[in-house]
Amino acid sequence: MWEWKNIYRGMIMGASDVIPGVSGGTIAVMLGIYDRLIAAINGIFSREWKTHLRFLIPLGMGVVTSILLLARLIEWLFEHYPAPTQFLFMGLIIGVIPYLAKKSEMKYNFKPAHYVLLLIGAVIVASMVFFKSEETAVIQEMTAGTYTMLFFSGFIASAAMILPGISGSFILLIIGVYSTVISGISNFQLDIIFVVGLGILFGIILMSKVIKFFLEKYSSATYALIIGLVVGSIVVIYPGIPEETGLIIASVITFLIGLFFARLLGRIEYS
Repeated sequence: MWEWKNIYRGMIMGASDVIPGVSGGTIAVMLGIYDRLIAAINGIFSREWKTHLRFLIPLGMGVVTSILLLARLIEWLFEHYPAPTQFLFMGLIIGVIPYLAKKSEMKYNFKPAHYVLLLIGAVIVASMVFFKSEETAVIQEMTAGTYTMLFFSGFIASAAMILPGISGSFILLIIGVYSTVISGISNFQLDIIFVVGLGILFGIILMSKVIKFFLEKYSSATYALIIGLVVGSIVVIYPGIPEETGLIIASVITFLIGLFFARLLGRIEYS
C-alpha cells in the first residue's frame, strides 16, 4: 500500500532542509519516521524493495515539491525575518524532545554512559555555531572543477541531512556553496540540481547503512547520541533576542506555534 501520508511529512522535511541550522533528520525524528526512513533507504536493495519504495516515493515527492515551491519563500523569510523563522523551528525541535525521550524509553534504558554520549552529541552540534561564516556569492562560471565541488558538497551535506541535529544547508554554508545551490533551485538550473542531487543521493545511501548498523547493534547508545544532536541544534538555530519589540513579539508567537505543532504532530505520529 502506498503511504501517501508521507507527502506532507516530506514537505515539512523539505522546508527545513532549505534553512541553515535546521536538520531534515531532526524533522524525521519529530514526525516519528526516522527509524523507518533509515530502514527504507537500506531496503531499496532488498527483496522488499517495492514496499520500501511505496514509503520513500511519496516522501521524496513531498521533499522535492517543498524545496522547489518553498525555496524562494523560505529564503525570503530567512533573509527578512530570520529571528521569527528560527524561533518557529526552535519551538518544533524543543517540542519533539519529550516524544524522542519517550520513544527511546530514556527513563528505563539510559545508563550513565548514555548520558555522556548525549552530552557529546550536544557539544559537537552546538560547537558548529563557531563555524558560521559570511554568505559567499553565487558561482557564475561552471567548470568541471565547480561541478566536482558541488557533487562532493552534496555528498557531505547529505550525511548531515540524515543525521538529526546537523543541518545539510549549514554544511553547504560552511563549504561556501549554499547561495549557489539555493539560486540553482530557485531558478531551475538543472545542471546544478542534478549534480548536487546526485551527490546527496550517494551520500544518503552510504550514511543510512552506517546509521542502520548502529541502530540495530547499539540502539540506546544511538538514541542517546541522536537526542544530544537534537539538543545541540537548538544552540545553532538560536538567533538571539531581536532588538525590535515587534520582532520579539513575533518570535514569541512563532516559537509557541512551533511548540504547538510539535505537540500536535507528536500526538498524531507517536500515538
